[in-house]
Amino acid sequence: MAAPAPGGQERWPGLPSPLGARYDGAGTNFSVFSSMASAVTLCIDTTEGEERVPLEEVHAHRWHVYLPGVGPGTRYGYRVEGPWEPDHGCWCNPAKLLMDPYATAVDGAVDWYPAVFAYRRGTGLDGAPVEIDEGDSAPYVPRSVVTSPYFDWGNDRAPMVPMHETVLYELHVKGFTRTHPQVPEALRGTYAGLAHPAVIEHLLGLGVTSVELQPVHQFVHDAHLVEKGLSNYWGYNSIGYFAPHNGYGSADRPEDVVGEFKQMVRAFHDAGLEVVLDVVYNHTAEGNHLGPMLSFKGFDNLAYYRVMDDEPRYYRDYTGTGNTLNMRNPFVLQLLMDSLRYWVTEMHVDGFRFDLAATLARDLHEVDRLSAFFDLIQQDPVTSRVKLIAEPWDVGEGGYQVGNFPPYWSEWNGRYRDAVRDFWRGAPGQVPELSTRLAGSSDLYANDAGRPAASINFVTAHDGFTLWDLVSYEHKHNEANGEDNRDGTDDNRSSNCGVEGPTDDEEVLRCRTTRVRNLLTTLLLSQGVPMLLAGDEARRTQQGNNNAYCQDSELTWLDWARVEESADLLDEVRRLVALRRGHPVLHRRHWLTGSAPDRDGQPDVAWIGEDGKALEQVDWDDPERRRLGMVLNGDAITEPGPRGEELADDWFVVLLNAGGDDVDWALPPPPSGTRWEVAADSAGPLPHEPREVDGSVAVVAGSSVVLRSTS
Repeated sequence: MAAPAPGGQERWPGLPSPLGARYDGAGTNFSVFSSMASAVTLCIDTTEGEERVPLEEVHAHRWHVYLPGVGPGTRYGYRVEGPWEPDHGCWCNPAKLLMDPYATAVDGAVDWYPAVFAYRRGTGLDGAPVEIDEGDSAPYVPRSVVTSPYFDWGNDRAPMVPMHETVLYELHVKGFTRTHPQVPEALRGTYAGLAHPAVIEHLLGLGVTSVELQPVHQFVHDAHLVEKGLSNYWGYNSIGYFAPHNGYGSADRPEDVVGEFKQMVRAFHDAGLEVVLDVVYNHTAEGNHLGPMLSFKGFDNLAYYRVMDDEPRYYRDYTGTGNTLNMRNPFVLQLLMDSLRYWVTEMHVDGFRFDLAATLARDLHEVDRLSAFFDLIQQDPVTSRVKLIAEPWDVGEGGYQVGNFPPYWSEWNGRYRDAVRDFWRGAPGQVPELSTRLAGSSDLYANDAGRPAASINFVTAHDGFTLWDLVSYEHKHNEANGEDNRDGTDDNRSSNCGVEGPTDDEEVLRCRTTRVRNLLTTLLLSQGVPMLLAGDEARRTQQGNNNAYCQDSELTWLDWARVEESADLLDEVRRLVALRRGHPVLHRRHWLTGSAPDRDGQPDVAWIGEDGKALEQVDWDDPERRRLGMVLNGDAITEPGPRGEELADDWFVVLLNAGGDDVDWALPPPPSGTRWEVAADSAGPLPHEPREVDGSVAVVAGSSVVLRSTS
């Protein structure tokens, strides 16, 4: 016999699993974890106010109840009673309404009133006992929302693009469509806007295979930013690992935002495009001991967060954000694995890029590549079959772990970015380093059965200069962030062609375009997996701001008028992407060795100088060398094609001249029965016109030329 809850709501004991609010068509099962609580109360919003349902069933620290008749659209939260012992890391405060860590939709945002903090602000923060704040936070915090799991996916199928054939495109959900003239105003900046046919047409025309979305988990805008009239635009401040961020929804009801996200994924899949999520499992929006109480901190602070062993009031911070999730706790591991599986099975996403992934592997103070989190992902039948990409560093000691992730992972290759930038700005001694990066970074990834696709190659990303700004500014200009330009890093490793910032000088613009083309050519013709930053194909600028995390404005939104004006560069990028995708020799599955001969005894790759001959050791050792030629043997592809057929390809010669003088570069003989055709020339006119050359080719100072064998 079901017992009535306060207010007349019928209730049943329910089940401890799964965690979260799960609607089954007749009612909803609520289950939440806390090993610290002495009592947990489910609080449901009604027209009369807050209906409270004490959770009297608890099994293995999971508090649960089933409510018949409660369905999608129900807004709810929790209150937790337990110890208030800040000195021991215990922060339970029933005056604070908490979001469900497993909520699949969220309504509202945080209003930064004192009541959202568990303690009385300004009291005892230097080691003395902290006074509890008894103000009710309910009017100022978001609500969790029950959603329906039912959705018509039709014939949706994951594109499952092989990693070595992947071309990634990093974009921001809001910024990418906020000014798009063909997207209806009401849909701009939303999931539905991103699914608009005009947007998908641009992506397909560009030739990318996989879109990497900056964070879409529900996130919070920091108080100090809101006070300045700014926001956490990038979204690396998660509070809900199952809910698509409600600020990107065009739907009127928060529970419908889930369906809107699914419709976006379905539209991408219909077009053959993959969806990869940038996920932030290393910290939450609750900050340090001075931060708000929104969810995890109020349920079980010691379980969810890493605290100082000798002073558990304070948090270990490997992320620079105030806290670090406690990956040593099995319920935290379960939370993250449940989240990953949810986004794959229920939301149909195709992979993940893990922000500050080294934090997820930390065991005590060290980064342990065999941590429980990575073991779980590898053996899991769901997560092990999607793309897994690590940002292989954090801000803690020993946190730079490029090349140290397990072999089934790919990594953002920061050494690739630095090598390409350094070479093209003319830094000394870069030829040996660049050759290794062009060939797939085997020094980093060849161990443990790794392959070139382990290297995610990039020159720019969201956290830095755009490509156009990289060649337009000598230093960062982050004044709009309100920190007197102290934030961000002066990471410019390029040249501004002698003029800082915007200019109408045609010669300077031509110089900058050439430098952009150099960087894009290098990126798209390197072994590994290229990643483009949205807008780099269209001279996108942030006016020199290389840390625009807080700028939700025209400064960061993609200017589609500029896209139209950059048709020449856009066409060049399309050609380079098509060249890469159309030729297996440019995206090999296996390593270049320099010694694997084809049937005529020619190696798979050769490195040549301006005389067309192989570089000698003295050339490699010359710190003043600014030029490098790479010859790729299309007849030396040893792996079979997708249907087991033997692959053969054209030959390519890539000539990079970062020196100050023009060069008449001698060419090796083309394969028998073919000629050399110029496939790309960064100093040449746009649109590019292919031309045949014989014996040598002119490569002007600070430019690149790509040649392809043709019959």
